[in-house]
Amino acid sequence: MSVKATPARPVPAARILLIGMMGAGKSTVGRAMSAATGWPYLDNDELVRRATGVPTRRILHERGVRALREAEATALRLAVEQPPPVIAGIAGGVVESPDDRRVLREGGFVVWLRARIETLAARIGAGSARADRPWLEEDPKTVLRRLYAGREPLYAEVASLIVDVDDATPEQTVTTILDTLRARAGG
Repeated sequence: MSVKATPARPVPAARILLIGMMGAGKSTVGRAMSAATGWPYLDNDELVRRATGVPTRRILHERGVRALREAEATALRLAVEQPPPVIAGIAGGVVESPDDRRVLREGGFVVWLRARIETLAARIGAGSARADRPWLEEDPKTVLRRLYAGREPLYAEVASLIVDVDDATPEQTVTTILDTLRARAGG
């Protein structure tokens, strides 16, 4: 993700909302897309901090999961208030709320970064992503399967585009998204 790519054909300005499970690569793809387009990338954690003045980790540890979900819903609304072009990584759990699904559908071009459970578990591993999610203290694959079972139809409901990311590099994923935007704009 080092060199800024100059798109062969112009990409129409869009508000791109990246959704998917933890470990799907929303932040990585968002940064790669920002490098390729020059558009700003807004990460969920930064949006939560902007909305609340408190980091997500602190909200979770001091106030619990419910308060974190409320902060993430506020962050989603901040993301969709940004004028295009902009790319935003959206918290994986916001799709559980019907109101937040409506905001997603109406708020921009929603890209579901879809990955297999094995890929997600390998990416989460034992790192900080896992440490910040106390619900992953039990077997991560078991937890991810349970979460995914409930979220999969919700991601599908709001997605403008589904990109399978298991075997794709971030750059390949960005190319898929940008090519789709160009095609939809008639470019």
